[in-house]
Amino acid sequence: MKIRKRKNDKSLIIIILLVVLLPLFYFMAINFQEGSLFGGKKPNKLIDEKSPYLQQHAYNPVEWYPWGDEALEKAKNENKPIFLSVGYSTCYWCHVMEEEVFFIFSIARLMNENFVNIKVDREERPDIDRIYMTALNTMTGSGGWPMSMFLTPELEPFFGGTYIQPFTNDQGQGFYELITQISSTWKNNPQQITSAGNKFAAMMNEYSKREREKSVLKNEIFDLGFSQYFESYDNQYGGFSDAPKFPRTIINDFLFKYSDRNGDAQAKEMSLKTLREISEGGIYDHIGGGFHRYSVDRYWRVPHFEKMLYDQALISSTLVDAYLITNDNLFRNRAEETFNYILSRLTSRDGGFYSAEDAVGTVEGGEKKEGAYYIWSAEELNKLLGDKAEVFKFYYGVKKDGNVPASSDPKGEMKGLNVLYTAHSIDETAKKFNKTNEDVKRLLDESKKILFTEREKRPKLHMDDKVLVSWNGLMISSFSKGYAVLGNQQYLDAAKKSAEFIINTLYDEQNGTLKRRYREEESKYEGNLVDYAFLIHGLLDLYEASFEQKYLQKANKLAASMVRIFYDEEKGGFFDISGNDKSLIIKTKDDFDGVEPTGNSIAILDLLRLAQYTDNKDYQSKAKASLEFFSGDMSKQPSGMPQMLSALYFYLYKPKQIIITGDVNRPETKALIAEVNNQYIPGKILIIASKINDAELIPYLDGIIVDKNVQMAYVCENYACKLPTNNPVQLRKLLNEN
Repeated sequence: MKIRKRKNDKSLIIIILLVVLLPLFYFMAINFQEGSLFGGKKPNKLIDEKSPYLQQHAYNPVEWYPWGDEALEKAKNENKPIFLSVGYSTCYWCHVMEEEVFFIFSIARLMNENFVNIKVDREERPDIDRIYMTALNTMTGSGGWPMSMFLTPELEPFFGGTYIQPFTNDQGQGFYELITQISSTWKNNPQQITSAGNKFAAMMNEYSKREREKSVLKNEIFDLGFSQYFESYDNQYGGFSDAPKFPRTIINDFLFKYSDRNGDAQAKEMSLKTLREISEGGIYDHIGGGFHRYSVDRYWRVPHFEKMLYDQALISSTLVDAYLITNDNLFRNRAEETFNYILSRLTSRDGGFYSAEDAVGTVEGGEKKEGAYYIWSAEELNKLLGDKAEVFKFYYGVKKDGNVPASSDPKGEMKGLNVLYTAHSIDETAKKFNKTNEDVKRLLDESKKILFTEREKRPKLHMDDKVLVSWNGLMISSFSKGYAVLGNQQYLDAAKKSAEFIINTLYDEQNGTLKRRYREEESKYEGNLVDYAFLIHGLLDLYEASFEQKYLQKANKLAASMVRIFYDEEKGGFFDISGNDKSLIIKTKDDFDGVEPTGNSIAILDLLRLAQYTDNKDYQSKAKASLEFFSGDMSKQPSGMPQMLSALYFYLYKPKQIIITGDVNRPETKALIAEVNNQYIPGKILIIASKINDAELIPYLDGIIVDKNVQMAYVCENYACKLPTNNPVQLRKLLNEN
């Protein structure tokens, strides 16, 4: 039997094809227009940049430009406002805004049509970040990253914010509506925007050039600083703020100095309690070592999980001091574990230290979640640890349904999971399970090794592997201190290798200048004040650990460059930038010591230290003038300037100059050096005379020392020395005399 085809079969096939293929053609057309076809993407102007942060945005549909002549001239030539987005590669909310805003084609199209869009890595360009963060704080009273700023073509800021949601809802205005409004105003009433930009730029310029009040440099400033810290101190959990809590250990450094000078037990205990809390809290990585960036709660329990190099450097340095003061192995262990984390994860083959590890990990199924790399379910721990699990879970506060409060996890990303923190002591755990303390310690150590091995199988975190001179300087300093006190040769080797790498790669010997950043064989950007100041700081500490004269010489030469490039001969203080980049609308002198110390605070301390080494009266004079420049602010709000207080401490209370002679390889000389290194002596200068062969570097040595080759210790102040001794016990007495 013959089957006859129906006449409408062909029409039906055509309709089916149209239904299937039209959406596909539409998708292809849209993606071709947006620069993406069959999964391929058209890169923007960031594709050739070395910054990991800029590379993360190189395939956004937004036509991003790096900060530079091309973008700035385009804004002027086309008379378009600039959208400036500033962040860094391990910034959680920067990732969120990229995914939620900058990948939306409708938003990207509006941005591309109406703005010149510029991306800046704040860690590469702290100068740009500082200027526009000042503007944002002026506009809104707060700041943060990502920083979202709108500028006129003349680079004057007229509106700003941080993270901005994609579309308007009941929680606030969206980015789409905001840029629509701004572009409409720019086209129809540009004077409204330019006048706002002029206003903010004038305010910033006036603030940067303002005449600062001056005050007498006196020790009452320390008393006021202590009282302000006392008022903000969290008696129950330590720290000097409510949530979120940042481990600003430069405050602890000042409190240790204050306690040492005044015999104030309360100042010391405030500092030690804070360090104990962060050492035992979830802000510390109990499995792999190292500290997370901050705690979202007041208990130091639930962290923001990224790890920054500067935090590791500053906290480990303070922990070494805490160990010297208390002989408490908690502080020693945390310092050593942090050093080991740096050596294993953040150190390049060349010796430079990487910048950061990301907070965002990958869970099963490929979804990205903050903290996923670090947190555990009780069920997973039971399976991995077997009969060790109950002891481990009790000690580290693990709960069956998770230990992260909803208030600390508003998105519910950590629901049912656990952040490890020291919930109970060894004694409490031993009593709970009827075991000895040694048994508990052994079980915990075995458990941590198992979990470390298991965690290493998880998808690796993003690493920001650029090398920054400033942060490397801080880490060189901490490793040097760690070696001097703890005696681990690896720490000294790491400090020396980083210093040599920076000097050989980022330092121009002929001009005496530094580049700021190294990545993928590219050295780029003029060094800022922080690069010079922090590196000098690290080299001085490296000299006192290694006794190699070349590090003291290099620090001295860099200080001369720092003064030449940044010092304000008219008013005192150091500018944060050189002034060679004409695209920067103001020159600032930062004085607020936040999670990182300011360049001015460390630069002043550098000059004071070098003046004591080299008897350079000009360095002493410039340091004094700089302290006087900041004295008015310091006398009113010293709590905002803890590192500056430490510099003032060094200036007001003359340091002990400790000069040791003799062969450093002989046990007798080593015993004298160990006596110095095993004591907490804030504001000391340590010189090994037998290793100095440059008479111009330390000109007064010949007038003090009888014989460089005989082991002896001289304790001096202002180059006036007490009777020398070769007895470590007698040396201890001399060092303890005020």
